[in-house]
Amino acid sequence: MAVVVDGVSPPWSKEAVVHLLSEFSSPDHSLLKPRALSITYADLYQLAGVVAVEVTGGPTVEFIPGRRDSSVCPREGRLPDAKKGALHLRDIFYRMGLSDKDIVALSGGHTLGRAHPERSGFEGAWTQEPLKFDNSYFLELLKGESEGLLKLPTDKALLEDPSFRRYVDLYARDEDTFFKDYAESHKKLSELGFTPRSSGPASTKSDLSTGAVLAQSAVGVAVAAAVVIVSYLYEASKKSK
Repeated sequence: MAVVVDGVSPPWSKEAVVHLLSEFSSPDHSLLKPRALSITYADLYQLAGVVAVEVTGGPTVEFIPGRRDSSVCPREGRLPDAKKGALHLRDIFYRMGLSDKDIVALSGGHTLGRAHPERSGFEGAWTQEPLKFDNSYFLELLKGESEGLLKLPTDKALLEDPSFRRYVDLYARDEDTFFKDYAESHKKLSELGFTPRSSGPASTKSDLSTGAVLAQSAVGVAVAAAVVIVSYLYEASKKSK
């Protein structure tokens, strides 16, 4: 679903109408950013991830705009295969310049959300509170199998590999360290193939304009996140009855 916020009034006012629109009616996602014409879709999607982490209780991830949209779709198979183990994870992440610490920290993002069988072949949430960003992913890993919670082969690999395991133990003990490392790894991953422009007098005016656009966009994304959370809770309550 695409979420569009009309008007510039606060989200609780009558003018801030949230429309839930089928992706089929907007295949190019043109309805996603009517008020933010100067922000690219690449930046918008990254901003959505940053806002989602923060509004659910996670760390603040530094966001720098400037990505360009592409008309070419990357080849498939570049994401980790959830059915494989440590060697596969390293093969995927090392070629992106990421480390074992990055792999484990980014895996901690599974604290949010759930897997859907129609998309991944797996179903379920990794934690008891899948709408809260915290270190419970690592706590659940160390507990072992838990009824109703998901543990993928790639999750289990973090326990079985000694280098990965030390970060699992660390993040389970120290949420602040996890938040710090996650924010760094998230930023690093989000800037692959993108060189942030340097700041200076020549870019000040442009940066101010972009900052205003991003602020408006962030409000819209936060509202969208709230809608998604409410929808999730509604669906969960229906299933529990």
